Amino acid sequence: MSTTRILCVGAFAIGVAVLAASPIGMHAFQSGAAAPAVDADDIGGVVTSDKGPEAGVWVIAETTELPTKYVKIVVTDDQGRYLIPDLPKANYSVWVRGYGLVDSEKVKAAPGKALNLKAVIAPSPQEAAKIYPAGYWLSLMQAPAKSDFPGTGSGPGGNGIAPDIKNQAQWLRMIKSGGCTACHQLGTKGTREFPPSLGKFASSKDAWLRRIQSGQAGLDMVGTMQRIGPEKTLAVFADWTDRIAQGEVPQQPPRPQGIERNIVITQWDWADPKAYLHDEVSTDRRHPTLNPNGLIYGSLELSQDYLPVLDPVHNTISQVPLTVRDPATQPAAVQVNMQPSPYWGNEAIWHSKNNVHNPMFDEKGRVWITSVVRPPDNPAYCKEGSSNPSAKLFPIARSGRQLAMYDPKTKKLTHISTCFGTHHLMFAEDANNTLWTSGGGQVVGWLNTKMFEETGDEEKSQGWTALIIDTNGNGKRDEYTEPNQPFDPKKDRRFGGGAFYAVSPAPDGSIWGSVLGFPGAIVRLNPGSHPPETALAEVYEPPLKGAGGTDGKGTDGTNASAEPVGGFSPRGMDVDRNGVVWAALASGHMASFDRRKCKAPLNGPNATGQHCPEGWTFYKEPLPQLKGVAEDGSAEASYYTWVDQFDTSGLGANTPIDTGNASEGLLALKDGKWVVMRVPYPTGFYTKWMDGRIDDPNAGWKGRGLWATISTRAPFHMETGKGTTSKVMHFQVRPDPLAK
Repeated sequence: MSTTRILCVGAFAIGVAVLAASPIGMHAFQSGAAAPAVDADDIGGVVTSDKGPEAGVWVIAETTELPTKYVKIVVTDDQGRYLIPDLPKANYSVWVRGYGLVDSEKVKAAPGKALNLKAVIAPSPQEAAKIYPAGYWLSLMQAPAKSDFPGTGSGPGGNGIAPDIKNQAQWLRMIKSGGCTACHQLGTKGTREFPPSLGKFASSKDAWLRRIQSGQAGLDMVGTMQRIGPEKTLAVFADWTDRIAQGEVPQQPPRPQGIERNIVITQWDWADPKAYLHDEVSTDRRHPTLNPNGLIYGSLELSQDYLPVLDPVHNTISQVPLTVRDPATQPAAVQVNMQPSPYWGNEAIWHSKNNVHNPMFDEKGRVWITSVVRPPDNPAYCKEGSSNPSAKLFPIARSGRQLAMYDPKTKKLTHISTCFGTHHLMFAEDANNTLWTSGGGQVVGWLNTKMFEETGDEEKSQGWTALIIDTNGNGKRDEYTEPNQPFDPKKDRRFGGGAFYAVSPAPDGSIWGSVLGFPGAIVRLNPGSHPPETALAEVYEPPLKGAGGTDGKGTDGTNASAEPVGGFSPRGMDVDRNGVVWAALASGHMASFDRRKCKAPLNGPNATGQHCPEGWTFYKEPLPQLKGVAEDGSAEASYYTWVDQFDTSGLGANTPIDTGNASEGLLALKDGKWVVMRVPYPTGFYTKWMDGRIDDPNAGWKGRGLWATISTRAPFHMETGKGTTSKVMHFQVRPDPLAK
């Protein structure tokens, strides 16, 4: 295995301050820095304190005078200068935010004018810490000691940790991207404090027990806590919030350095306060110049039945209504709250039947979505006894989510009933424009979109396969044993860890996917000439200490007690143009896996998960680690890794970027170092996906950028509280902090 690499983002800023408006020019004279020249659509100036220029702080301009709320954010250079470029005509509130500072007074300003701002030292560490990212607050949590594992359950003699939690790493996975933080952050103001509307309780542990029962997600949260062990885990949470209430604060984050000071963030409100986003899409992943300056589409998952739409040129928002094929389709979320929400009371705010998880553009500018279109019972051609080629080999009785396609030109929505379930989706680079999906349970499914367009036949255009490992090593798919049957080296074997969570077709025609669990896995699927009967899978688990072959069962129990060597438990993943896989791990790492480095045979009786430790490299994400955790890693646990294959960001082709869910910003790994593209306002930025688009390849930094949305299920946990809507974020990288 490659040596773990611990990366940092730069030195902490020295001298912290609070900002207020100052007369133009006065503090520029004191610091010796001249205010930058501003054009008619810019606002620029110098930020100073009594100690001199304030470098690496954010200047925020916000307006509600456009059709939707609009915010633009830049960072000061080493002389405290800033320039906010290309502002639409409006009046703006402008202020400064930075680590070690409290916000300056908001100043009214219009583009075309210089505006200098003054800084004053923060009154206390507690005040300064209010804007720290959630992950810094989460790092104060004291994890159970390694000696507390395996759990011994509740009741007499039990330690309050579930017996299925075999080690500290598994507990961390469940607290982070395997459970709690897969839906929202831990460490926001809304989670590190108890809102008064929650009620009064005898102890913080009681308050936490009541909190996790709140709203439509209450059943899910209680279920997650039961799987971890509520007695011990609620005590850990209570101790964490008690110490914060008593004044404990995390270490100060570093201010933006280097490239981070060149970031320009533009944000627009979309959707509505009772909805939440999962993903957005701006272009065709394979052809990122498609849809230049065009509409951005989003997905609202459980919350509402429409696609939110942003026009970033005219700063307007709209909606695409969604429908289902069968009116008997029920809402995806439970419609009764377990306990009242502190924010919405007894109101059920999520009503979606479509449950759209992931959108993707095709080469014609149409938007494909994973969407429920009917109740879960499958038609006969999916089931046992069918003559369908895929069903004959692996029949499927139910499908929880299917597909749909929206054509912006015709305004038509087309439902596509799939036998397999869907979650994420991504197009391959092949003649059939094959749409590969994840979320199929025990299978991986696809749609031949070329055939579907030509025939409209959804049955013949789809297919699926189980994940079969070439255990006998003969290079072809043969009779196989099931995961619950004895291992037979003369037969192939079906992988028992579930099918794909994420899916990513590679340039060489293979299909990669991630598998959740501990230690989790990534899987390479070689479709072959007739995938339902020729596809073969290779399974690669993050390395474990002392673990041997898993018989294809490592992610569902065989290696559950083994300790990780480094990182563990992938969630979202992607592949670069060289076939290297990049994945976000629950351990607080980004991982790369390079199959070309494997020394042992890639198939055969020993190729069952732990046979290529040398293929893995782990990069610690730039956050502190939780208290009580001695192993390498961090409080981060990004939801997804996306690879910028075509340099849409300006950071270079094949740049892997984590969603940075606890860091409140995108985390790009450039030349072995982290570039943190943090969203400082409003605090609580949390995304589950991103993509990149090139609007004009000849326009320099202005012609390209990354797009993301706020994806937390609890936008009311963010700084701006109840009424906060999801937002679209556009990240652009200038050549320097003052570039226009």
